[in-house]
Amino acid sequence: MRLSSVLLSTVAAASFGSADLLAQANAVPADTLNDPVRILVSQLTLDKYKNTIKGLTQFGDRRQGTKRNRDAVDWIEAQLKSYGCPTERIVYQFNPAPRPANPGAGRGGAGRGGAPSNIAQGGGRYRGVRARTGVNNDSLKQPDPAIRAMDTEQTTNGERQEVYCTKVGSTHPEEMYIVGGHMDGIGWGQAANDDGSGTAIVMELARIFSDPNVVTDRTIRFALWNNEESGLDGAKAYVAQREALQGKESPAGSRKYPEPKWLGMIQHDMMMWDHGMPRPDGTVSPDQRPEADVNVEFQATAKMAEGAQKLAWFFQTSNEKYATDYPARVGQHMTNTDSDPFKDIIPAISLRENERGEQIGAGWDPNWHQPTDVFTTYSDKDFRLGLNAAQTTLSAIAQLTGAKLKK
Repeated sequence: MRLSSVLLSTVAAASFGSADLLAQANAVPADTLNDPVRILVSQLTLDKYKNTIKGLTQFGDRRQGTKRNRDAVDWIEAQLKSYGCPTERIVYQFNPAPRPANPGAGRGGAGRGGAPSNIAQGGGRYRGVRARTGVNNDSLKQPDPAIRAMDTEQTTNGERQEVYCTKVGSTHPEEMYIVGGHMDGIGWGQAANDDGSGTAIVMELARIFSDPNVVTDRTIRFALWNNEESGLDGAKAYVAQREALQGKESPAGSRKYPEPKWLGMIQHDMMMWDHGMPRPDGTVSPDQRPEADVNVEFQATAKMAEGAQKLAWFFQTSNEKYATDYPARVGQHMTNTDSDPFKDIIPAISLRENERGEQIGAGWDPNWHQPTDVFTTYSDKDFRLGLNAAQTTLSAIAQLTGAKLKK
């Protein structure tokens, strides 16, 4: 099939404050067969998505501050380069003070070891059955000796690195959307879902947008954060180092912008498990529920909540047009993910398998930070939910950046 040269209408940053954004999302291309967004979405396949997650799991849980984490960063960078996406790294120091022992930590009902509460982190009220959640720190709970051996090395303080790559816009290189996922994990598993599933989405989008036949008006940055599990430290380091550089041309007159102006940030964190509420005994169905959906969240209390909400609804509408299997739902309690450091600066949203506070925090995903978060735990229905999240983001970003195809 010859690729269409139809140019999508440009969506300016100001559109977040008007009806233009949703109007564009609802617009039907005159030539559906050659709709460039639909053609780009068709480049996402279940096998490629699964293979990228599988590649990440060869490094175990990729815990920050270990050799397996550093090896995974190298592998991710090599993959991005092979797609033709130019890479760079953020380098920072991570030397936290020792944390006091917390006898309440473990799989406690309030999330990461906190006191039980009826209010979820980020807002919202828990409802229905709640199961215990927390982080597994017991190596013997991992039955696979190969995975247990891979995950044995523990964190040491010091230098950290994370990689990103960039698709430079052709007409507005000075403006940029950031698409992110975190590549580190914990729990003595393979971090296949948390967050191999989100990292693979970012890498797959980098692969597709880096095709030389794809042209975008605006710049897209694909970021694979480190140190999320320690407290969003990799994303915080990026903001600390890069925020002040936004929109500055260097060298002058070159039309090159090392850090284009941020228009929005989209995070992907745990994309595959939507099996429903825990049963009264705390167990969860082994099967993906028929009404599974992609949760698109913004934070209602953020300074940029208005723009973030409109961005979230744009993603939901893009899902309706371009995702193949699962719908998207919008929620207002984005929390504990790498979009948090951006939420008061620019419109920032996250995509997830469930609502972060009310559902994941209530034990809807029994594999969260557990030895069972391994590739073989998940069925094709689970992987397909992640693929639908990728379709949602790819279609939305293609429209927002004015994507077109040369031939």
